[in-house]
Amino acid sequence: MTAIFLDRGPARRDALTRRIRLLVAATITYNVVEAVVAITAGTLASSTALVGFGLDSVIEVSSATAVAWQFSARDPAVREAREQRTLRIIAVSFFALAAYVTVDSVRALTGTGEAGHSIPGIILAALSLAVMPFLSAAQRKAGRELGSASAVADSKQTLLCTYLSGVLLAGLLANLLLGWSWADPIAALVIAAIAVKEGRDAWQGKGCCAPTTHAPAASTAATCGRAKGCDCC
Repeated sequence: MTAIFLDRGPARRDALTRRIRLLVAATITYNVVEAVVAITAGTLASSTALVGFGLDSVIEVSSATAVAWQFSARDPAVREAREQRTLRIIAVSFFALAAYVTVDSVRALTGTGEAGHSIPGIILAALSLAVMPFLSAAQRKAGRELGSASAVADSKQTLLCTYLSGVLLAGLLANLLLGWSWADPIAALVIAAIAVKEGRDAWQGKGCCAPTTHAPAASTAATCGRAKGCDCC
C-alpha cells in the first residue's frame, strides 16, 4: 500500500503542537503524583515492585519533560533541531528503566526481601491502567500527524507505563489473593525486554518518519514504511 501524506498547513501544525504540549503537561502532572504515591506506598509495604513503579514514573517525567523542552520552541526549525537530542534522552530513559526492572526482578526471584500487601498500590495501579492508554493514544496520534519522532517515542514510554501498571496490578493481586510472589518479577522481565527494544528504536530514530513539505509524496512514501520501522506511516 502506498503511503500518502497531506501537506500540513501552519495552522494545523500549530494546533497539533499545542495539543502535544497539553498532553505532555498532563502526563508530567499525573506521573509526579503517581511517583510520590507509589514510592511512599512501596516503602511502607517494603514492595520493590511499587518502588520500581514509582521510579518508572520519574523516568516518564524526564521523557515527557524532554518533549516539552523540544516543543517549547516556537520556531519549527528549532524544534526539528532538538528532535535528535530529545530522542536520545527518551532512549536512555528506556534503557535505565529496563536495567532497574531487570535488577529488581532478579532480586525478587532470588528471594531478597518479601513485600507486604498494599491496597493503595492496587488502587494506584488500577487507576494508571485506566488513564495511561488514553494519554498515550492521544499523543501518539498527534505525533504521527505532525511527523514528530520524539512525540511518538514519548507516547510509547507512556504505553510502557500502562504495561507496567498491568504487571504491578497482577503482581499485587497475586500476592494478596494467592501468595504468588514470583508472578510479578517474571512479567516484569518481559517488560524490561520491551523497554530495551523501544529504547533501541528511539535511539535509532525509528519512532516516526516525518514527511517534509518539500519532498514529493512518492519520494516520502519510498523512504517511509512499517517495514523500515516507521510508526507514523
